[in-house]
Amino acid sequence: MKARHAVVALAAVAVLVGCAADRSPATQPTATTTATTTPSAPTAKPSAAKAPTNAAGTTPDGTLLVADFGGDTVTFVDPERGAFDRVEVGTAPYGLVVGADGRAWVATAEGVAVVDTKTRTRTARIPYRTATGPVTTGEYRGGGMGIALAPDGRHVYVGVNVPGANGVLEVIDTGTRAVTGTAPVGRRPFDVDVSRDGGEAYATGHDSFDVTAVRTDTLRTRRMEVAPYGTEGGLGSWLKPHYAAVRPGDGKLLLPFEGERLAVLDPRTGKVDVERMTANTHQHGAALTPDGTLLVVGTGPIASDDEDASLTVRAPDGTERVVPLDGPHEDVAVSADGRTAYVTGGFTRDGYWNGITVVDLAGGTAPVRLAAGNRPLGIAVL
Repeated sequence: MKARHAVVALAAVAVLVGCAADRSPATQPTATTTATTTPSAPTAKPSAAKAPTNAAGTTPDGTLLVADFGGDTVTFVDPERGAFDRVEVGTAPYGLVVGADGRAWVATAEGVAVVDTKTRTRTARIPYRTATGPVTTGEYRGGGMGIALAPDGRHVYVGVNVPGANGVLEVIDTGTRAVTGTAPVGRRPFDVDVSRDGGEAYATGHDSFDVTAVRTDTLRTRRMEVAPYGTEGGLGSWLKPHYAAVRPGDGKLLLPFEGERLAVLDPRTGKVDVERMTANTHQHGAALTPDGTLLVVGTGPIASDDEDASLTVRAPDGTERVVPLDGPHEDVAVSADGRTAYVTGGFTRDGYWNGITVVDLAGGTAPVRLAAGNRPLGIAVL
């Protein structure tokens, strides 16, 4: 048993309710001071040029959009040259999702911002129905966290954190841009996903060791515990669920833990099967490529026997390749052709950096660090 698994209970008094004590963004190092160039992680130089804009909008396909958790903006990023534009959305944006119509929905501490990614303008900010207290910043702030879009694009589901209490899933009608319903979910809903048929939304409750399935027609809920290490240590445990991915073939949820275990949750029965993983490091973001390959972000050590940050590339048959990363990371998105992963350096704990690592999934070139954003967390490929 690892050292971190034996000291879980002691962590509760040290880290309150999260992965670790939060540090003010103002005290964090910038990308200039942390993005060092190494043979395994070269640094791309961002272009100073700004992409052209006009009334019709000219944001090119393949542009990256990141949520600047350390500020109040989203940043548009050329995946080769770096950031070229930003739009103010609201305090401490966390997750984001982009629809086929080019509208981005961004979960901030103040509400869900709507951004036209073609013209790079904010068109609305929808306040939450749930009271979350004063608008603040940092890992434990109230407001939106995980966010997902229905397959038909008609509704957005956002997990709203209520400090010190269980969270709420709020449903937004994308046509009227209004909250149309709410459902109770677990504590600190890090991630929200939707079933392939749109019939259920899944909120991953970080501090309650669970996934809440919410029927999208009735808003009825079912809580399913996901705790492959148990729940010892409660709110202070490191061994909690963070992000999930819905497997296309069978609709099961894939939730990585600690680079050691992959919890495979069947939402129809609540049964959890556990498969072995190999990265041996604390893990957060997860995404699937078009061919079903699972990408998992290894954030870096939380104990002396952990490995460094990495990106796990897990094939559908369970075989894994672990790509080393330089420094902490948080979330991941994949290019439309499935060949490239983009991993954000924002991170919800100490040690974040202001940039993205670009990973060639075929392994032909070394990962490249790209300066972009202000503590970038959520990410999407336009």
